[in-house]
Amino acid sequence: MKHEIVTSDITVVGGGLAGVCAAIAAARLGQTVSLVQNRPVLGGNSSSEVRVWVCGATSHGLHRYARETGIMGEMFVENQYRNIDGNPYLWDLIVLEKVKAEKNITLFLNTDVHEVDADGDETSRTIRSVTGWMMGSERRIRFDSRVYLDCTGDGLVGFLAGAKFRIGREAQEEFNEEWAPLVPDDITLGSTLLFYTKDAGRPVKYIPPSFAKDITQTTIPMKRVIRSGDNGCAYWWIEWGGELDTVHDNEKIRDELSSVIYGIWDYIKNSGKFEADNLTLEWIGSVPGKREYRRFVGDYVLNQNDVIAQELFEDRVAFGGWSIDLHPPQGMYATAKGSKHMHVDGSYHIPFRSLYSVNTTNMLMAGRNISASHVAFGTTRVMATCAVIGEAAGTGAALCAAKGISPRELHGSHLSELQQTLLRQDASVLGIKNADAADLVLGATLTASSTLTQLAVEKSASVYPLADSVALLVPVDPHIEGLELLLDASEATELSIELWSTGKPQNYVPHTQVTAVQVAVSQGSGQWVHVPLSWHPDTAQNAFIILRSNPAISVHKSDKLQSGVLGLKHKDNSNAADYGDTTPNQPVVDWTPGEFNRKPICFRLLSPTSAFSPDKAANGFKRPYGGPNMWSSAHLEADKPEWLEVSWPNAVPIRIVQLTLNDDVHEDLINLHHHRTAFEIIPELVKDYKLQAFVGGEWKTVAEELNNHTRLHTHTFPETVVTSRLRLLVESTNGAERAEIVEIRCYS
Repeated sequence: MKHEIVTSDITVVGGGLAGVCAAIAAARLGQTVSLVQNRPVLGGNSSSEVRVWVCGATSHGLHRYARETGIMGEMFVENQYRNIDGNPYLWDLIVLEKVKAEKNITLFLNTDVHEVDADGDETSRTIRSVTGWMMGSERRIRFDSRVYLDCTGDGLVGFLAGAKFRIGREAQEEFNEEWAPLVPDDITLGSTLLFYTKDAGRPVKYIPPSFAKDITQTTIPMKRVIRSGDNGCAYWWIEWGGELDTVHDNEKIRDELSSVIYGIWDYIKNSGKFEADNLTLEWIGSVPGKREYRRFVGDYVLNQNDVIAQELFEDRVAFGGWSIDLHPPQGMYATAKGSKHMHVDGSYHIPFRSLYSVNTTNMLMAGRNISASHVAFGTTRVMATCAVIGEAAGTGAALCAAKGISPRELHGSHLSELQQTLLRQDASVLGIKNADAADLVLGATLTASSTLTQLAVEKSASVYPLADSVALLVPVDPHIEGLELLLDASEATELSIELWSTGKPQNYVPHTQVTAVQVAVSQGSGQWVHVPLSWHPDTAQNAFIILRSNPAISVHKSDKLQSGVLGLKHKDNSNAADYGDTTPNQPVVDWTPGEFNRKPICFRLLSPTSAFSPDKAANGFKRPYGGPNMWSSAHLEADKPEWLEVSWPNAVPIRIVQLTLNDDVHEDLINLHHHRTAFEIIPELVKDYKLQAFVGGEWKTVAEELNNHTRLHTHTFPETVVTSRLRLLVESTNGAERAEIVEIRCYS
């Protein structure tokens, strides 16, 4: 047996997506990181060992412009490029490669941390070291660091250190939460095993093992949806253990879940109720995907009311958007549906105070063990949200290690620095503007070769009958003075049209009605109909324009996406989900993209827009928030590049240029097999570009990129470039008709 001591600035325990993103974020900020994982692969529940979809703020496409950026966003986009069909083993490689790319990370796989050396009284604990056993290598390794991150999911490190925690459900009165029970208990969400099937191309028999559960003697066939073509995460409801101890009863839970999977497959193959002769089992999980165990107590406990109100925390460092998604304690044996959902109107904020321990001075946490009530945990627990929390916690840990301070001190004295660091990393933070004093672009003037000022989608590809109401969402910057719609009418009729505000800047739902009009529509096809809507809001924002249902009218749809514009349709979702109960009258559920995803309604705004002006690439926002927040050219033609120029009154020294390109964060990407997105590269991403500086009376190329498929680019020049003019020359995109740039920064 070998005894080793490893010293690093930060130790991250747990190699799920929260731990991975925490480690990468800290390493990129120059801190040395030990990333310790007790499994042979990274990714946690998303890995090939468990195979859960990486869900997040998009809520499977219900939330608009909500896909995560930062490190999680990088992995989503890279996986789409290299693994469009969702092979779980290739996803493992995407995650592993992302970690191995960081020279400051030392990775320890198969290393189970089960000893923690900590001291201090119960109000102020300090972790001195953690020790793990590397299975198969007979290595006992002690990790010494200034700062520790518990990303274990179950919260083992913090528990052994004496950090305050909770297990189970709080009483309703503690946080005044509608969905909390009247009295507290120790019930949690259960664990799940998944399985894959495949068509063998010939009949395959199945003889169940002796321990297979006869599910016809349970409520499962009556209360759960079973289909022969489903596999993988479609069977998330194979869940059990919420009334047990999901850690100490882990083996018992796994055996029960396994017996039910074999019983479900027996039911599918041998009951005669399914077309399954040629189907065979391809894979069954052996590691239960745990949902819930310890939740640490931080300086703030996020609760249901914060989530629903989208509380604008001063110390917000991440966002989420998945529904509050809670499951019955009996899991797959419950007579109730497998889940119940309460959706938020848009993305909500997560405070930094929920990411560090209230009583362990040098410990942060990320993932499903953050400081949240059981009800709020119902939304923060999904993996893409855990990942962005991890990036925020890892960034905080790096700053703490560099400054030699505690997370609480960082919050008290360096909060702005933390948030600005996250913004520069392109992390998932909403509503905070770039105020980086070192960014030279904040004191510059931006101009462009052309700008999209007349917002219109004119080319029709199909028609859509107004059997249900539909909506058009457009930016209003600075105002709207009329629009036109391309309509067909089977008879002369009137169309009711309403204009609503969306409420919060990150929301895309009808919130408050501003005005309404009735428009006469003549019989005929392909007619542009004038709609006299007028709105002059105090600040630039989005308009939610509703076309009420009318069976005599059809709208025209394009097959070309227009950034900043959405089409949505209204439908009754009161009993739509076969997997769970959804609280009624939730706008993000009632209004969905559906057939209008990347196929907007044909329209013309009759007043010019400033929503895509060059200065939007330096307005401080790195994603849609009250508007698209990007520069867009009016067009982009072959052999006629478009450019965005930054100029200063006097020459400035530039060593680093950071570009954020538009990768359409409305597009819902997934790591495995929930749905297949048709393109490997987001079409709106710039493909080929050059950075040019005006030096010695001429433009000189100082950097260039060809065949790009990613969002964030940092160009560091070999030598400082002194210039008063810098421009980004866009030569082509990956399919979009315009050049679109979210942000440009320059540093000396």
